[in-house]
Order: sequence, then structure tokens, then C-alpha cells
Amino acid sequence: MVLARKFVLDPDTIGKINLYGLTAPLAFDSLMKTKVSLTEGLTLGGALLLVSALGALIAWLVTLRAPRGTKAGVVGAVVLGNNGNFGLPIALLALGQVGMDQAMILFVVSLVVMFTVGPILMGSGGGILSGLKNFAKLPVTWGMALAGLLRLLNWQLPIGISRGIELLAGAAVPMVLLALGVQLTQSQRLQLTRPVLTAVGLRVVAFPLLAVAVAALLRMDAMATSSLVLACAMPTAVNAFMLAREYGSDPETAASAVALSTLLSVGSLTVVISVLPASLV
Repeated sequence: MVLARKFVLDPDTIGKINLYGLTAPLAFDSLMKTKVSLTEGLTLGGALLLVSALGALIAWLVTLRAPRGTKAGVVGAVVLGNNGNFGLPIALLALGQVGMDQAMILFVVSLVVMFTVGPILMGSGGGILSGLKNFAKLPVTWGMALAGLLRLLNWQLPIGISRGIELLAGAAVPMVLLALGVQLTQSQRLQLTRPVLTAVGLRVVAFPLLAVAVAALLRMDAMATSSLVLACAMPTAVNAFMLAREYGSDPETAASAVALSTLLSVGSLTVVISVLPASLV
């Protein structure tokens, strides 16, 4: 934040470095080393999708009489969480490497939702197929696919290549923390309208509670429950505003929801982490 106030730091450039340069090595390295089983990964991903669907339904019902663009902005702000800049470093700090591995799975699932369902929520006419094509172009997709193939075949990369990937993976979390600082510095567009307060209330309060209910329903263990709840406690992603601006679904509401949820999450995440099982923190 200090650097962003003193110098001109382009958040788009930092975002591109993260998404196209560092996230893929981080995903590859995490999946090659993770102890999360396929069953646990599928359960985590399915749980996040279920929470997202329930959150979207509640947001849609609450804003039933709102204009279409406002309704889309609220639903998008509730469903699209910041599981990258916020989620990855906080999971590492709060839950350790196992939590980080699970957070990576949840982050990838959130990326799928963001680039497939997100544009549809915000008014795109391209459909899910168009979103899947965009997701297939992301390096993180290919990084995960390569890691999955190598693990399936029980192969390892040459030591020189794997060390290089480890170096890039190690740069990912510090870089997303830098991006987070820039984001917090630029979170100045704030309008306390009813749609904004509705979106933020659902995202910051209702979403983590839904995660608790879904985790109980699926009988998830303590670590998986903590990872899911922590992921669902993250603020609205900046991409919610970018998608709203791209497709004309009330970008003002989305921008204010991003700013307010980000500010409030400093306190709400502290509460969430404090009530996680004592053996995990």
C-alpha cells in the first residue's frame, strides 16, 4: 500500500503477471506436492459450487424487484470471491501448507466459476461454452493438467526444470500480497446504497454461514471445513467489477461492493480465523 501511494503501480500489469506468469507454476507445484486426495479435492470443489449456487439463489430472491442490471451486479458480487489475492496467502498463514493446497483447489474452482458463470451473470450472451474456452486458454489450466498427468503416470520432471518452477511458485504469494496492497489503496469508489449493502452483507456474513451448513451436510473433516469457510469468507473479487463494467451490469454497485467488502473483511476474517478449530491455527 505504501509503494502504491508513492509510485504508480499498474494493477492490470501485476494481475497479468499473477494470472499468466505465476499462478500456473504455483498450481503445478502445489498439485505435484499436495497430499490432498482426488476425493477430497472433488468434495471441496463440489462444496464451493454448492455454496455459490445457494448464494446466487438467495441474492436473486432478495433483489427480485430490482432492475436487471442491479440484480446481476449484486448476484455477481456475492458469488465471485477474491480467492486469489486474499485467499491464497491467508490460507497459508492461517492453515499452513495443507490449507494452502486446499485453497489452491478452491481458487481454481473459483476461476472456473468466474470465467464461465461470471460473464453470464453480468449479461454476456456467450454462454458457458464461451467461458470454458476462455478458461482453457489460461496457463493455470494447463499447469494443472500437466501436474495431473505426471502424477497419474508417477513421473517427475528433470530437477533443473522443477527447481525453476519452484522458484516461480515461491514468487506467487508475495506477488499476490503486492497486488492486494495496490487493490486496497485503490478501493475508493464507495456508495452505501441498498444493493451494495445487500451484496456485502450476503458476501461477508451469509456466504461463510452457508459454507458451514454445506460442510456439515457433506460431513467434511475439520481441515476441509476450515478451508471452505475461509474461502467463502473472502471479499468480492475485483473481477466482479471488471465483468460488470464489460457487460454493463451496474458497475457502480459492483465497485462499491468490492471496496466495502474488502475493508470489512479485515475484521470479518479475523473473526472467522479465530473460530476455526484450535488445532488448525
